[in-house]
Amino acid sequence: MPPSLEDELFPSTPGRFKMERAHTMNRQFHRCFVSTSTMFLWALFLIALTASYLSFQSFMDSGSRYFSASWGGIQWEKQVRNSAQIRRSGGMAVLVTGAAGFVGTHASLALKKRGDGVVGIDNFNSYYDPSLKRARKSLLNNHGILVVEGDVNDGRLLAKLFDAVAFTHVMHLAAQAGVRYAMENPQSYVQSNIAGLVTLLEVCKSANPQPAIVWASSSSVYGLNEEVPFSESDRTDQPASLYAATKKAGEEITHAYNHIYGLSITGLRFFTVYGPWGRPDMAYFSFTRNILQGKSITVYRGKNQVDLARDFTYIDDIVKGCLGSLDTTKRSTGSGGKKRGPAQYRIFNLGNTSPVTVPELVNILERHLKVKAKRNIVDMPGNGDVPFTHANISYAQREFGYKPTTDLQTGLKKFVRWYLSYYGYSRNIVN
Repeated sequence: MPPSLEDELFPSTPGRFKMERAHTMNRQFHRCFVSTSTMFLWALFLIALTASYLSFQSFMDSGSRYFSASWGGIQWEKQVRNSAQIRRSGGMAVLVTGAAGFVGTHASLALKKRGDGVVGIDNFNSYYDPSLKRARKSLLNNHGILVVEGDVNDGRLLAKLFDAVAFTHVMHLAAQAGVRYAMENPQSYVQSNIAGLVTLLEVCKSANPQPAIVWASSSSVYGLNEEVPFSESDRTDQPASLYAATKKAGEEITHAYNHIYGLSITGLRFFTVYGPWGRPDMAYFSFTRNILQGKSITVYRGKNQVDLARDFTYIDDIVKGCLGSLDTTKRSTGSGGKKRGPAQYRIFNLGNTSPVTVPELVNILERHLKVKAKRNIVDMPGNGDVPFTHANISYAQREFGYKPTTDLQTGLKKFVRWYLSYYGYSRNIVN
């Protein structure tokens, strides 16, 4: 007779039940203990496996970043060194900041052409059309010049570049440009023109050997100065715009680093640079665009209805001044952040010495474009612009033979040809 459910649960002999119950409980406890121990071991195994996987994944991610990041890694360092390779006797290895900018592109090409090593850095910001900067980068790439995408405020990136290459010179052209835009976005000027400059100087002063530095100041530092022509010894303590104030601050900051750390530093005060591959925010560029599109152009007028005038300087002449400054720099005297003796400190005007009024600029563009401009003449607002600029370039002439050779008529003709080609105008406007 099969046992009933009650017999299964409760045996007829109480003593046997107690003993078997105890044995059963022991077996159950043992099985439970063994099962719990096994689960614990499995849990430890899974935790260890997970940790190993995460560590491996982290290693792979780090390795991936090391080998394929936009900067950093063996392949990247090889590209940097190749771009910085000097191919002429007595040549230099130059780090060019703002390399995809207007002056930066032309200066980089000129350095590379004569056999110097060049590595560029640019953040490709959107102050004006980044596609133009990308096109300049492609132009540089086609000539064997690497442009690293990064910001001069990134000290780690700058240090990495100096780890890869012992740069003999730095041409610092990166900056937030434009006078009027400072009223819209003042912080960008402090970030780029002051903080970025300090970050770069910090890396340069700690480099061994220290590079010689040539950097772009601006004719805007002359501000409300009325002495004509503007000379490097004139007072520059009355800036008319925040942009001018940040460039003046840059001059004071570079002087401090020169004095404390022995950095060889040359500042260049550019006067209204123009030409092919120029900046779309500049008047000659926007005038050309609007004239071709049949739009009106705004021509500002100074006090007492006096025409504004600028010392327009063609890009090729500016580049000659940049290279002349580089070629006449003396070595920095510091090492590892410590000054060992007085170092060279200079500031030069780079202009054309032949100011031209803005209405005459428009007249020249009309002749080259063969289109009449629709002029809207208005009084100059208080937006930081100055009524005139005029460079005294005698110091640069004495030091490295600086001599501009391109007048506005010739320079604008070259610019218009480039503009029509770049933006796809098919008609033959300029002979």
